[in-house]
Amino acid sequence: QVQLVESGGGSVQAGGSLRLSCAVSEYTSRTYWMGWFRQAPGKQREAVARIDRATDITVYADSVKGRFTISQDKAKTTLYLQMNSLKPEDTAMYYCAADRYGSISSRSWNYWGQGTQVTVSS
Repeated sequence: QVQLVESGGGSVQAGGSLRLSCAVSEYTSRTYWMGWFRQAPGKQREAVARIDRATDITVYADSVKGRFTISQDKAKTTLYLQMNSLKPEDTAMYYCAADRYGSISSRSWNYWGQGTQVTVSS
């Protein structure tokens, strides 16, 4: 099984920054795409940012464009989400995910981390 282990969540003031990390067990056809999803209480899980691991092409949700950056290390062993100018609306459980196809729908992704909580206070 593909293993994903997240870290870096925490509580910050509005306007602050946080970087999430996801350790990846393998780079294979099953993990061509990786992404960060988030889910707040009472809301559906949404795609925050996705990356094609072979080409470094990235896709962002409109709500985080210009503030969040998804990236990976050169060995493709770690996925990152740099979050700047955080807002209270960013408060959610954040999940690292991997899949062959990289759909915007969370239901189509096969591999998931355990999640890490991000809380932004005003």
